[in-house]
Amino acid sequence: MAKKPKLHGHNKGGSRGYSDRSTGRMSPGKRFLIVCEGEKTEPNYFSNYSVPGLIDVHAEGYGVSPPQLVDMALKLKRNSSRQRDQDEFDQVWCVFDKDDWDGGEFNNAIKRAEGHGLKVAYSNQAFELWYLLHFHYYDTRMHRRRYVDRLSELLGHPYDKSASYMYERLYDRQETAVRNAERLFRQYSPPNPGADDPSTTVHQLVQELNRFLPGKR
Repeated sequence: MAKKPKLHGHNKGGSRGYSDRSTGRMSPGKRFLIVCEGEKTEPNYFSNYSVPGLIDVHAEGYGVSPPQLVDMALKLKRNSSRQRDQDEFDQVWCVFDKDDWDGGEFNNAIKRAEGHGLKVAYSNQAFELWYLLHFHYYDTRMHRRRYVDRLSELLGHPYDKSASYMYERLYDRQETAVRNAERLFRQYSPPNPGADDPSTTVHQLVQELNRFLPGKR
């Protein structure tokens, strides 16, 4: 893995990135809108991908159901395209979990999002599966409450869903997580997100973000 770039703390928008050494206005780079079901966990993680001049990540959490989240993402995408004082988003992603939502409704939310040009990073059962895959390969169903217990064991301290340090804490294991997530996804043929437990496509979003970061392609 390439050496991790030096980070310089959170900016006003809550994202992490390189220091801006340019004396003039820096290009915003690729613009990502990431609309998350979780209000803290996912936005705290993905905000770390913002790097001035390379990639501009707007990650927000809304605490609503997958269908409502798709509606929210479409609204935000439309509003962005109407604002003449800023560039449109290059990619818009929805990030949501199966949790206890009906499997059919969950699948329909994914299909509707993709039908409108949005991308989806889903997890069945929960986003924390992505964290677990940084440590080991998991293909056995377990309740998401067990995700938290297992993460606490692996981290050596109680896992905090609102923690802002998970990106940095797991950075050096990210390639392992991608390999494990890809392996897990391939075992479902064809995929049925609402029934494939455990499964996740968060690695697809991570890989897309990494395409615009030096040393991560």
